[in-house]
Amino acid sequence: MRRLVLAPKWLQFFIVVLVVFGIFFRFVNLDGKVYSAGETNTLLRIYGYTNNEVKEQLFNDRLITKQALIKFQRFNPEKNFGDTIKSLAIDTPLNPPFYYLLARFWSQIFGDSITAIRILSVVISLLVFPCIYWLCSELFKVPLSLPGIAIALLAISPMQIIYAQEAQEYILWEVTILLSSAALLRALRLESIQQTDEKRLFNWGFYTFSLSLSLYTFSLSIFLVFAHIFYVIATAKFFVNKTVKNFLASNLIGILSFMPWILVIFYNRFGFNGYSNVINQDLSLINRIIYCLTQTNRVFFDLNFNDANPLYLIAFTPLIFTLVGYAIYWLWRTNHQKVWLFVISLMTLGTIPLLIFDLQLYLIPYYLSIQIAVAYLLATQLYNGSISRQKTWQAILVVLIMLALFSDTLYSHSNNSWIKFSSNDYINIANILNQNSRSIIIISNQKNSYEDIFSLSYLIEPKVRFLLLKESNIPKIPKNLNNLFLLNFSDTFRQSMEKKYRFKTNMIYQGQYSSLWKLSK
Repeated sequence: MRRLVLAPKWLQFFIVVLVVFGIFFRFVNLDGKVYSAGETNTLLRIYGYTNNEVKEQLFNDRLITKQALIKFQRFNPEKNFGDTIKSLAIDTPLNPPFYYLLARFWSQIFGDSITAIRILSVVISLLVFPCIYWLCSELFKVPLSLPGIAIALLAISPMQIIYAQEAQEYILWEVTILLSSAALLRALRLESIQQTDEKRLFNWGFYTFSLSLSLYTFSLSIFLVFAHIFYVIATAKFFVNKTVKNFLASNLIGILSFMPWILVIFYNRFGFNGYSNVINQDLSLINRIIYCLTQTNRVFFDLNFNDANPLYLIAFTPLIFTLVGYAIYWLWRTNHQKVWLFVISLMTLGTIPLLIFDLQLYLIPYYLSIQIAVAYLLATQLYNGSISRQKTWQAILVVLIMLALFSDTLYSHSNNSWIKFSSNDYINIANILNQNSRSIIIISNQKNSYEDIFSLSYLIEPKVRFLLLKESNIPKIPKNLNNLFLLNFSDTFRQSMEKKYRFKTNMIYQGQYSSLWKLSK
């Protein structure tokens, strides 16, 4: 690897300015974003409610207001931290409790609204900066230039800002990925020098702690474990030496510490049913890979947060993928195997299983890998080589920064994003319901997740009422009720309603995820 010098003063100042912009955009319009199903699920779990409790108390064939729903999204003194763990274990076992317990503790101090929990995510996101600095310093052993550029890229990345504003565990998981990876590289580096047994124990102990933290933040960190194991064994040329033994012992302890929650996952049959609200569509593996490539654009810029017209993504994908591809090639071409193999391991072994299981929301290891690779490419090109070469790469950096800042500005004025999936539909449905006097929306628990219904409740006015059906049977409807709407019902149910009450059902909204029908006489 060619030697990297300290970043020039102008670049250091530029990095500081971009970090300030990144922090600013993370806090802007937090309360103006729509509430996603995932976020409402977060509040259900934080405050210790199970799906069965929601079903028993809400889906009872009676008219209710939005306040009956909102109470499940607020702090209940009768629920404790044990109820939070119980709710996760029963309904979403793939979500370990660390983030949710932290969020519950935070909410007891700073308030129980989604906005308050979003502020927690923003605060956690600031830890990304020192963690990426430490990881890049351990990986490349260079001064400010490369880690500083990596911090700047993450600071203004539209995708990073979206994750940082979600009341979910995404950004905490990212922090633990960076922390455990940096701790691993530090422990490996210090193995090559003379050190006391106490220092060695501390280094590997901290790696074990950070790995356990990552596992208890998100169970899919198990794929991070696979990436680390492959990297350490491969760099040791598949020879089990003392360093590998220390690493494997640390890994084993970390996994054993996670064993209680592994038993919870197995007891609840892997808990993949808890992820129905985060899979945006049933894609083939090829389409998932294409989706991953188009999402690569959003790491650097995003001009369409609603994901309704992604044509520009298709247009820009070849350019961004060329940049990323060249960055990976340059990383491999100019570095020792220990450097590029780590990034590639994180990019592939930490990502491919997520694509196979159709969990596209959780491609954070892939996004981090490509940002590290691009940061390295820019750091080595900005002020090395010929003047014309430097100018070219400086221009590329400026273009990336301008696109990112423009994207961040657009997002700061937006109330939605691609990560919220069905929110567009619910925004439009809520507008229809709010325009009608004393609207009543009929919903069955058979075709609508509880999280989606809670998400809708935040958008409607108090005058709108819900009729939540316990079963898919035809409800009793008083004759004096008007402005009746059906959400996501089958043709069979609608036809039965028409026959029993001599109503007509007219579709007034058809979205990507939801449809709304109005009953009329």
